[in-house]
Parts: sequence; structure tokens; C-alpha cells
Amino acid sequence: MSRLTSLREQAKKFSLSQFLPLYAKETLFLRIFGLTQVPVLFLISPTVEELTPERCVVRVPLNRRTKNHLKSMYFGVLAAGADCAGGLMAMKLIQDRAKGRVSLIFKDFQAQFLRRAEGDVLFTCEDGRAIEELVNRTIETGERQNLSVKVVATVPTLLGQEPVAEFRLTLSLKKLKK
Repeated sequence: MSRLTSLREQAKKFSLSQFLPLYAKETLFLRIFGLTQVPVLFLISPTVEELTPERCVVRVPLNRRTKNHLKSMYFGVLAAGADCAGGLMAMKLIQDRAKGRVSLIFKDFQAQFLRRAEGDVLFTCEDGRAIEELVNRTIETGERQNLSVKVVATVPTLLGQEPVAEFRLTLSLKKLKK
């Protein structure tokens, strides 16, 4: 009996997360959301590289699905990557704090394409604290709230931290009626 108890105690200490990449849960969340809600996000295979209260970094691979005829990343895929990085923090905060009772949409979108993205692209949004305040304000007031977030796209393997594109997306949140 003590051996069985010992095995149970060891099983309780075992966590599958210790064998998974650091942000596997967030990547799975993003891909399931893509599969069920926005299929293009599933098709481009985004991976969450970092998700902290301050910043979100999402990687989109350059592959057959994401390339254009010039063998660089298609601008629509770049837009989808910016959408992921700019919206994921808000989605997670809405899920955690408002139990999904806040709608999220991007009100407008501006892009500057600076160089061709000829490798895997990292999309970085560092507006986490402002997004957190936006979610809290939306929950408190019940009114629509807007925030312009910046997303920078880089190809670190080829260009280091030099941006290939910069995006401005206006995140618009509204508390849903019960």
C-alpha cells in the first residue's frame, strides 16, 4: 500500500508543463481560437514566444502558406501577425478578468512596410500595461473604450532588431450586456 501511495505522490508532483515549451499553453490557445473563430490565424501557425504583463511577442514562420511570389512574407500575413500580437494580451485579460464578457475588435489599422520580410517574423507589442488599463476601464464603466497599440515586426535571423514593418491598431473594447 505504501508503494501505491508513493507513486500517487510522485504523480501529483509531475506536471506536463515541465516538458512543454515555455508558452505552449498560450500558443495552443491562439491556435484553437484561430481554428474555431478566425481560420487564417490557424493557417499561418503563430507561436507565442513571450507573454508578460508588459509585452507580447508572436512568431509567424515564413513558409509556403505565408510567402508571396517574391519569397517574402505576404502583407496579409504580416497584418494577421500584428493582429495576434496586439490582441492576445487583451484576449487573455478579458478571459481572466471579465470571463469573456467584453467584445474585442480592431477599429482601424495602419501599416508601414519598411523592408521585405524574408524569414520568420517576430511581432512585438509592448503596450501591455495600457491594454490592462483599457480592459479594467471597460469593465468598470461598461462603455466602449479605444486604445491605439503599436506592433513592430522584425526578422531577427536576418536583420536583428531592425523593423521590417510597423503597425498601429486601434483596439476597441465594449462590455457585453448580460
